[in-house]
Amino acid sequence: MYLLCLLLLGITAGSFGLGTIQQAPLPQTKDPASAEAAPAEARQAPAQAAGAQAPSRGEQVMKALAAAYPDRIGPAVYQNGDWAVSIRGVLYYYAQARLLPEELRERFAEYDPQAFYPYPAVLAPWTAPGPEESARLKSQADRRRLHPPKRSLHFYDALWRAWSKESAYERVKTIRFLGRNVLVHYAILEELALVEERIYREARTNPQVQQWVNRIASISGWNWRNIAASESRSFHAYGAALDLLPPSGNLATYWLWTARTTSEWWLVPYEKRLHPPEAVIAAFEAYGFIWGGKWFFYDTMHFEYRPEILLLSDLPLTDLR
Repeated sequence: MYLLCLLLLGITAGSFGLGTIQQAPLPQTKDPASAEAAPAEARQAPAQAAGAQAPSRGEQVMKALAAAYPDRIGPAVYQNGDWAVSIRGVLYYYAQARLLPEELRERFAEYDPQAFYPYPAVLAPWTAPGPEESARLKSQADRRRLHPPKRSLHFYDALWRAWSKESAYERVKTIRFLGRNVLVHYAILEELALVEERIYREARTNPQVQQWVNRIASISGWNWRNIAASESRSFHAYGAALDLLPPSGNLATYWLWTARTTSEWWLVPYEKRLHPPEAVIAAFEAYGFIWGGKWFFYDTMHFEYRPEILLLSDLPLTDLR
């Protein structure tokens, strides 16, 4: 929630083979998760120290996480043959993108990878996919339906200090956001206040933004639940996500809702989806939130706090300090 010097991290988007990514179906999309001192026994990765190789994916991810949450996550360290970070004295290892504590790191195959996907700066213009691309997208949708992702809860539960509905509720506060009261995790109150300030400033000269704000029918935040049709915890459960929903009319908003009436929901073009104004999306992204409209499994009302995703994609973030 402070941000952030990419030059010090040396993070690049790189190659992302971490399972199915949730990315909008762009024409060339490919398939693919308190700053204590580092433990004394931690050491530099040999390859990095020797300057022989580019940073590994594990190094990139763990350094991005440490930079994204410097008040809660300790610096990334290379230990026991893997990259790790600490949260309140407990080490969590990269573990093939599963983010597991020491006692579970060898059992990584029991979990699906955390989603550390390439996040585009902007959506490319819509191009209807051809037969080959349509078949690939259908296969991706079928995999998601038949094998819902089951990701480890350990790391993000510890990060947000939310291991149960009761502990999560203890950490949410009510904020007045765009004219609505909404429950969110206390750690993102400042970010949301700055997002709101930027949206209101933009609305003074941008009628499209003002109209969007005026038409918001509901805003929802904390909700202890899993991601729909999956075995993975939603970021709503941590109070780290918001759904902002104006009246949708006949426009698509959420892939699962669209799938009820349109079997090939991924073929719905952007002009038939309910997108917020670009200035609204930019306001959220500037302070660490990603927008669900850029996912293949699109959720155009959804914003969630994932600064690590933006860092890994080399996208600029606003420093709050």
